[in-house]
Amino acid sequence: MKLLRHGASLAFLTILLVFAATAPNFLSPTNLSNVVAQSAILGILAFGLTLVIIGGGSNVVSGGLDLSLAANLGLSAAVYATLNNAGASAASSIALTLACGLAIGALNGLVVVGLRLPPLLATLASMNLIAGLELVLTENTVLPTDSPLLDLLSFGQWLGQPALAWVFLVVALLLTLLTQFSRYGLRLYAVGEYPEAATAAGLPVASYQFSSYLLSGLCGSLASFCSAAWFSGSTTGSGEMLLSVVAIAFLGSVFSQRLRPSITGTLLATLLVGFLVNGFQLLNISSFWVNGVQGVLILLVVASSSLLRGSV
Repeated sequence: MKLLRHGASLAFLTILLVFAATAPNFLSPTNLSNVVAQSAILGILAFGLTLVIIGGGSNVVSGGLDLSLAANLGLSAAVYATLNNAGASAASSIALTLACGLAIGALNGLVVVGLRLPPLLATLASMNLIAGLELVLTENTVLPTDSPLLDLLSFGQWLGQPALAWVFLVVALLLTLLTQFSRYGLRLYAVGEYPEAATAAGLPVASYQFSSYLLSGLCGSLASFCSAAWFSGSTTGSGEMLLSVVAIAFLGSVFSQRLRPSITGTLLATLLVGFLVNGFQLLNISSFWVNGVQGVLILLVVASSSLLRGSV
């Protein structure tokens, strides 16, 4: 059982050791920093999904789920690029982009919590709606844009580390403090894991679940700034991120002793996938193999997690 419980950490260590021995410059400080920076977009999106899973429970069908996060990123990035290109002030562009993400989170919260629709179907429908709005706004094209904020995120450094890496780690730190060391976070866990007990204790279960979708929407818009900096504008390929985001968020739970979702677990899962992809790139291995190995790794870890749950 100890092997299963520490399987994710062992898999992470094994991947690092294999690539350190075979991939050129894998352990160089520059490469390690780049992996963390490149992980910012997927990681922040996965943080949003993790918050929803915490508040709604980890059941894929009836628990917390937000499939609209990648579409949220695409629309938010398009909104920022449109406003920035139209000459709006920096403050207005940033505020309205964040408002876009919050509005999407509120929409998901209303249909899931208010109308009690299954999260899987509700957020799938909102994903298509949001993706359609992005297509209308961008006319299915990339909207290039540039601003001091994007330049800072793209080229800025602090203590020798890229700005995107710092954004990723700071968001992880803030959300960890919120979920692990605040009354709100403890109650959000209680609502997700024991909704009947939380209701009996007088906690406003619906309000906490709604707030998790708001935070998820906010993570989507935060990730859009990282995406706009990385791609120098909006991108039409944000939907391709969805599977990776879902896999990372659920994979993150196996880094916890209690096998429950957490921001720190999602952070480690994001880096695990990031180092995996980076190592394959350094070895000039086809991306098709990257996707296959990711899938096998996820299946192995999730299977181990299921065995451990069944033994408890």
